[in-house]
Amino acid sequence: MIGALLWDVDGTLAETERDGHLLAFNRAFEALGVPWRWGTARYGELLAVAGGYERLLHDMAQQPDAPPQPVERAALARRVHQLKNELYARIVAAGELPLREGVAALLADCRAAGVALGIATTSSAVNVAALLGRHLGSSWRAQFAAVVCAEQAPRKKPDPQVYEHALAALAVPAQAAVAIEDSPAGVAAARAAGVAVIVTHSHYFPQLEADGVLAAGPSLGSGAGWRPAAADAGRIELAQIVRWRSH
Repeated sequence: MIGALLWDVDGTLAETERDGHLLAFNRAFEALGVPWRWGTARYGELLAVAGGYERLLHDMAQQPDAPPQPVERAALARRVHQLKNELYARIVAAGELPLREGVAALLADCRAAGVALGIATTSSAVNVAALLGRHLGSSWRAQFAAVVCAEQAPRKKPDPQVYEHALAALAVPAQAAVAIEDSPAGVAAARAAGVAVIVTHSHYFPQLEADGVLAAGPSLGSGAGWRPAAADAGRIELAQIVRWRSH
């Protein structure tokens, strides 16, 4: 049996990058009079940089109309990022960001089996609370034995810090845990911490095939298209993850 299932958030629990953060960033730019917008493709490129604040600073270095001084850029990035988080929360509260297929059912599998659940994300705690509060209710925090976000793990993925902190909070050895991830940085972070990984493909990483993962497939809501193949064409259940883990 698995001791703990650790979840990434953005792109894994929900398609938050495409349908939440990108919209919120562009609305924040507009509200603050910032003279640029990110398209879907450009935002996909920026996902190589972990963290929304860090993403802003990286993009500003390439924007000719960005503030010229580093201090001014940092101040603008903080303003945009704070407003972006507020706008993201509104998008979530409006019901515009559903959980991905199979996620709620797999969470329920773990609760029924007594498998500890953890969050290991470099997203902000306020964004995690907005998403999970909307879908799991006001007591969502009690369903997770550990919730580690950007505030507790400032070194972004692919650094393993977030997974190391989550394992310590769970008091579970790395070899007893499995992570659900969707991005190359997330996979690298989990593997560097010694945690086995299941990859669920997301909009921005639809073909991710990483070395050393237990399995990779398009959706937890279906057993089709997984490598190695799932035993059942239905959703990915905890029992299937246990089978992959035991091989």
